[in-house]
Amino acid sequence: MSGHSKWHRIKHQKEREDQRKGKVFSKLSRKIVVAARKGKDPEKNIDLRNAIEEARAKHMPKENIERAIQKGTGELPGVELTEIVYEGYGPGGVALFIDCVTDNKNRTTAEVRHIMERHGGKLGAEGCVSYLFNKKGLIIIPKGKISEMTLYDAAIEAGAEDIKEEEDVYEIMTSPADLHKIASALSGNNIPIEECELSYIPTTEQRVEGKDARKLLKLLLGLEDNDDIQKVYSNFNIPDSIMAEMES
Repeated sequence: MSGHSKWHRIKHQKEREDQRKGKVFSKLSRKIVVAARKGKDPEKNIDLRNAIEEARAKHMPKENIERAIQKGTGELPGVELTEIVYEGYGPGGVALFIDCVTDNKNRTTAEVRHIMERHGGKLGAEGCVSYLFNKKGLIIIPKGKISEMTLYDAAIEAGAEDIKEEEDVYEIMTSPADLHKIASALSGNNIPIEECELSYIPTTEQRVEGKDARKLLKLLLGLEDNDDIQKVYSNFNIPDSIMAEMES
């Protein structure tokens, strides 16, 4: 989508700020806790394996990962966490698929609704936009750290479904089940991984311009700033010029 690489940089800048505040590790810890309820062995629990892979890509300390697993299995005390997904629409009619982990569903619902309405969005019914996304494994590789040929050869040999070249990164798509295998293969070839996660990839794009585009970007940042929200997926297509305003 137009401006996607710029949006990636905006999110990455924000993530660095959040990491200094401990917010990134806190969100990842919650994800691991929920996944670990299905079993503490990553080789038998694909959700836990993928959550750990994402945490490692974000340089989460090993002891933090182990502590989160122990909370999920009940070996250490912790709050009761629940996964919940919200669906809705942003300015310009774009689809929003919001993945959350919370210890208080009522609070999170109220906060998500408030953020949405404040920035011109609206919550919808379950299933209203999920059909517009496909669940995939997503691996982000920064450009300039490895040759293009080396990356393509390693990714294809490992079984990647697709490789897309953006302005400053490569995006490698995998089946959800193959995410860990392909990430491990890339690491084994000394290919640096910037992000590794399960993602919801839009099947269509919704073009948004002008005031709606600016409102949408503020909405996305507002949602991602909420501690209970893990990820926000959208099918927006925004002009590069408006993305550049966000970077300045």
